[in-house]
Amino acid sequence: MAKLVINECKRKDRINAEIYGHFSEHLGRCIYEGLYVGENSEIKNTNGMRDDVVEALKEIKVPVLRWPGGCFADEYHWKDGIGPKEKRKKMINTHWGGVVEDNSFGTHEFMELCRQIGCKTYINGNLGSGTVQEMSEWVEYMTFEGVSPMADLRKENGHEQSWRVDYFGVGNENWGCGGNMTPVHYANEFRRYQTYIRNYKADAPVAKICCGANVDDYHWTEDVLKTTHDHTPKYLHGFMDGLSLHYYTLPGNWDSKGSATDFDEEVWYRTLKKALYMDTLIKGHSAIMNQYDPDKKIGMIVDEWGCWYDVEPGTNPGFLFQQNTMRDALVAGITLNIFNKHCDRVKMANLAQLVNVLQSVILTEGEKMVKTPTYHVFHMYKEHQNAYLLESHIDTKEVGIGEDKVPNLYESVSVNDQGIITISLNNLSANDAEEVEVVFAEKVVGDVKATILSGDMKDHNTFENTDRVIEKDFTDFKVTNKGVSFVIPACSVLNIRIN
Repeated sequence: MAKLVINECKRKDRINAEIYGHFSEHLGRCIYEGLYVGENSEIKNTNGMRDDVVEALKEIKVPVLRWPGGCFADEYHWKDGIGPKEKRKKMINTHWGGVVEDNSFGTHEFMELCRQIGCKTYINGNLGSGTVQEMSEWVEYMTFEGVSPMADLRKENGHEQSWRVDYFGVGNENWGCGGNMTPVHYANEFRRYQTYIRNYKADAPVAKICCGANVDDYHWTEDVLKTTHDHTPKYLHGFMDGLSLHYYTLPGNWDSKGSATDFDEEVWYRTLKKALYMDTLIKGHSAIMNQYDPDKKIGMIVDEWGCWYDVEPGTNPGFLFQQNTMRDALVAGITLNIFNKHCDRVKMANLAQLVNVLQSVILTEGEKMVKTPTYHVFHMYKEHQNAYLLESHIDTKEVGIGEDKVPNLYESVSVNDQGIITISLNNLSANDAEEVEVVFAEKVVGDVKATILSGDMKDHNTFENTDRVIEKDFTDFKVTNKGVSFVIPACSVLNIRIN
């Protein structure tokens, strides 16, 4: 029997809701067909946004949405996406699929989408091919309330009041598709560009996100922080509020990533082991950040993460459309638990991507919509948002094949302001259930509610069978004088709420 020990008397940092954020890029069918169908579509919509998708996203309490990219961001010129739609510029999306981008979804549409979802806004600016003036004017267009050329232009385009921009990314992947820059060069550009991202709202400052490293490029993190902080106070609010990190879980390599649905146990464990590498990355980059920001005022922003497989057969390779199985559910559960455990440094994360692309929470096909296993994990974990991390430890044993060994169990625990404790527990074993005893330091257990997501490792939802993998009530537990005991099935994500 594995023992999960929880010290409910020791609250740690608050888990930012934004850790459960998402990412929407002009890529494949994420925006068009997935989120936005236009006002004249036969698919039920409100101001062009799919009603079914918006409602599903509200159910998982999406806290923040990142847009317009991704690599697309550093080729995006925002003025192409405003004004009458029939007059907006058309272009070829050279990054993703070579299809026509008609810019019918632009700034106004993104802000409307976030309004409908009820989430915060994360805009990614164009540093790679854009100018300081262009970026500065975009912020002015969105957030300035008074009389100015850009505010007047916004009003001419039908939006009298300014919007709130919660986060602004100063470039994206500038070590790669965002300009192939050196860290020192980018850091100096960041210093220059961020100067002109003005805070026009005293009560709603724009948090500025600096482009951080790709995977384990600790050299990038070191040089960027060294350069940005040269002759700059250790932390100056409004100068750098976050530093990003990108990491994708690939069972194979970039040339052959592997199938989303056709894999064996060896690949199952290899994928989960790579998902657990996120913990190593956060520790490694945090150690460097601690040298320049010991008070942890700068948040680590993992604004691209998730599984990346070969595209589904017969689909456009540039659209990155892939299925989503119980394996993805476990990767999501593991990763979100890791973020929870590092909530002292990780302040936001954005799963890539929201709909129809990579590890999406929703798939659409015409009028049809399906919620993926990953969606259900986000629904189960939403109670962690803005709760406090609790000290916890669980006994584990290694499972796996060959070199691909992982702990059989992985957990995180939090308590909200009402005193309700949420336990999220993953069973990484493909075959073996595990008996678990939860033990509290002092707490006497009252009301207990639990849900579970489980199945075979390849199980997934389709448009023909939308409910093969769904969250279900879990009642097979026993309240003890110390806590709770139960058996967690193999290949499952379990969520327990205790009053």
